[in-house]
Amino acid sequence: MFRSWSSDARLDGKTVIITGANTGIGKETAINLAKRGARIIMACRDTEKAEAALKEVKDASGNQDVVTSRLDLADSKSIREFAEKINKEEKQVNILINNAGVMVCPYGKTADGFEMQIGVNHMGHFLLTYLLLDLIKRSTPARIVNVSSMAHQWGTINLEDINSEKNYDKQKAYSQSKLANILFTHSLAKRLEGTGVTAYALHPGVVQTELWRHLNKPQQAAMWLAKPFTKTSAQGAQTSIFCAVAPELETESGKYYSDCAPAKCSQAAMDDEMAQRLWELSCKMLSITWE
Repeated sequence: MFRSWSSDARLDGKTVIITGANTGIGKETAINLAKRGARIIMACRDTEKAEAALKEVKDASGNQDVVTSRLDLADSKSIREFAEKINKEEKQVNILINNAGVMVCPYGKTADGFEMQIGVNHMGHFLLTYLLLDLIKRSTPARIVNVSSMAHQWGTINLEDINSEKNYDKQKAYSQSKLANILFTHSLAKRLEGTGVTAYALHPGVVQTELWRHLNKPQQAAMWLAKPFTKTSAQGAQTSIFCAVAPELETESGKYYSDCAPAKCSQAAMDDEMAQRLWELSCKMLSITWE
């Protein structure tokens, strides 16, 4: 039912950072890429859960070159500390997988005052990518993989109220953040043309993961009924792995993928002008200059 993809591509001597690697798709991605010989840096908010996941990834992959590092994407101070550590200690980062996310959660704000979903899913990864970009550019050929969702199709970017302060609808805020992931990928790919760094966005599939924890009972029941049609985390991770390692994607950049193949994204996701305006707003809100 799911188009599976397999490749024996090796990643020996490569370094991979995966955000939110202690659970679900992130953990499965870590295991798969570790099996391919990569050095894996699991960037996680919860250090206790990360330690348990670290052991699991090492055991499942037989690769001991796996480490965890604390990263809270809801706090720019934590993001800067994480990036500083990576820039100081790692000589290369060949693959960055912006995987962590929050989904349809109750209204909350990040340490920087951003609505939680746009804050973690978009702003946090935007800042992280910016802070690691010089090192990634020195590690070419390199890839940046942004985990989005088909939920982007129901999203619009509200530049006037990006933090949903006027009214909050958790589904709309989630869709907005996932649309932002694709717009960011397009803009990033354009800026990286000719550098040897490529960027990809993807929909992992409807996956049985902890992201469901904020769904209400009827929604959880619907998901339960849909279980035969949803993917395990290992299946859900396949498109992330595909975007990270598929040799045929080396010359592609800025596109959107689902089920290990190019996919159609919404009209809104192809709006270059909105992508540019979102880029400028993100820079302003994060107090960075990224031309």
